[in-house]
Amino acid sequence: MIAIIAKRVDDGTADTSEISELARAAGYTVAGEVTQKRREDPALEIGEGKAEEMADLVVEADADAVIFDNRLDPYQTFNLGKKLPEGVEVIDRFTLILDIFGQRAQTRKAQLQVELAELRYELPRAEAKASLAKREERPGFMGLGEYDESREEDIKKQISRIKDELDRIADTEEQRREQRRESGFDLVALAGYTNAGKSTLMRRLAADVDVDENEDLHPDLDTTAESEDRLFTTLGTTTRKLDFDRRDVLLTDTVGFISDLPHWLVESFKSTLDEVYRADLVLLVVDVSDPVEEIREKLVTSHDTLYERNEAPIVTVLNKIDTVDDEELAEKREALSALAPNPIAVSGKEGRNVEDLLARIDDELPDWERERLVLPMTEDTMSVVSWIHDNARVNDVTYGDEDVVVDFEARPAIVEQSRARAGDLSRPVESA
Repeated sequence: MIAIIAKRVDDGTADTSEISELARAAGYTVAGEVTQKRREDPALEIGEGKAEEMADLVVEADADAVIFDNRLDPYQTFNLGKKLPEGVEVIDRFTLILDIFGQRAQTRKAQLQVELAELRYELPRAEAKASLAKREERPGFMGLGEYDESREEDIKKQISRIKDELDRIADTEEQRREQRRESGFDLVALAGYTNAGKSTLMRRLAADVDVDENEDLHPDLDTTAESEDRLFTTLGTTTRKLDFDRRDVLLTDTVGFISDLPHWLVESFKSTLDEVYRADLVLLVVDVSDPVEEIREKLVTSHDTLYERNEAPIVTVLNKIDTVDDEELAEKREALSALAPNPIAVSGKEGRNVEDLLARIDDELPDWERERLVLPMTEDTMSVVSWIHDNARVNDVTYGDEDVVVDFEARPAIVEQSRARAGDLSRPVESA
């Protein structure tokens, strides 16, 4: 498929690099672009002359679509479509993103989220179709389609149904998170913009997957995201056990942020962000090879998103240091110091400084408590000792004639549970 890129900006220079990446991620070959600096044209988004230039470029390139890095309302889509050859689609930024999401959705949750976002996007267009139909314009073009007076009500019913199913999935995932936490796992989430290298970093850190492998080792979890230089490789969430000796840590990779997303799209993927909001620690991954101003903007947007509901500490990870020299890295560290006062610089691809990152994770996660339990020697005691071994780090176990003394470290919740289990044994226990 061949596409022409179009972008209008109020002032400055129109940067088409991201929309071009998005187009390629959706399977398009970009054959040209049209940009303009001016105020928005209510009818066409771009000016009349620029729209004619765009149409000529479409014919010359024999393009299948025009992709706008702007949000088009239904009437602009309709008017632009009338200027193009029959069969050429008019796609705006958000339609394109939804197309990519739809291609990448593998799990039931991801598929539902995509469907919800598409319906929320379609709802105002269904209303526009009604308006155009009343004017007897009968729109039959990409983005609107034929008018069906019952469509609005159908969309609203489908939105309600999908939200109910996503709520049920969210409840199940929350129960799973709590079970893991109760089992002694700390939860760490990878966050950041798409293509920052989160999936590559995760594959470097995961205990059960090589960087060059992608095996489905846990039937209850999604497969580890493949490491590819393309946008939206990870759409759902992926969880793996961290390669960590000192404590049990689960690491979750989440869908990447992308700039200028509308509220309705963010809302559709809110349950994915819950994995970030409910973590014990967030690793905010950025591509250090990006221009420093772009990194700054991404950090600001990420912080706004994370601090809205997140209470866990956030560690900034400057990834892809294999793509910059030491001088550039030092300059960017200094320039970003206000937003990232103590970042960790790593290369997920080459594994550089990964040990430093693991040490930082250990420092930032909630402190464990040390406990010494004296248990009576009963027939149920060994099951309690075994449970402590499974859920804590045991320093020493001493077996006496009448007592078993267990010295261990664990999360506070695990310490409380171990005391409760000890208290259920046949005679009162001493805690020292």
